Amino acid sequence: MSLRHHEIAESGHRILNPLVEGQLRLLGEVARVGPATRVLDLASGKGEMLCRWAEWFRSSGIGVDISEVFIAAARARAAELGVEDQVTFLRGDAAEYSAEPGAFDVASCLGATWIGGGLAGTIDLLRPAVRPGGLVLVGEPFWLETPPAAAVAAFGFAEDDYASLAGTLDRLEAAGLELLEMVLADHHSWDRYEAAHWATIADWLQANPGDPDHDAMRRFLDDERRTYLTWGYRYLGWGVFVTRPR
Repeated sequence: MSLRHHEIAESGHRILNPLVEGQLRLLGEVARVGPATRVLDLASGKGEMLCRWAEWFRSSGIGVDISEVFIAAARARAAELGVEDQVTFLRGDAAEYSAEPGAFDVASCLGATWIGGGLAGTIDLLRPAVRPGGLVLVGEPFWLETPPAAAVAAFGFAEDDYASLAGTLDRLEAAGLELLEMVLADHHSWDRYEAAHWATIADWLQANPGDPDHDAMRRFLDDERRTYLTWGYRYLGWGVFVTRPR
């Protein structure tokens, strides 16, 4: 799926992952975010986490994302909430962002571990940015139960791309992290993320019948909706894992 397709599908979203506002605040609380906390968020999307944490906890931070559309939305959100002096949003490839070593209290990547070629590679991107005792937050899918081959094929990735919750713990520990806390999506928050795509894309299709991406977006809508209802609801979980380098 192209970057433009993501920008269309998530044009109505503020949070570009399966968390709702209360869970986003809970995540800040369990990560002990406060006025002195400096946060780096790679693949930051529309910047809702950084902006709301700045509003709620008076934290500061930097977000990096490849989408000019999402970066513009993040900057507008920061201005709307009056936190533009606390957060900075940079357009660029998050995988190539060179953070000052040890400059952040929290480094995160929520739902975009493809930037590092998977969980371990993304942890390698995040870990150098945090101070000693700082936290690494990773948002990642996990299997609720072992999926059948048809489910894996429908999702479009390999079964071993992700693991069970216990298997995810194994992967975090193998990467040298200690799991301290987690905030997991539930069926309600998953629905709010996935079903909102359906309404947004359906409205876009109706309003843009002649767009070159019209047919591709129609296929994406049909496939995503059926895959979620047939397989995703049963087999795929998602969560943010709050960790500290050992």
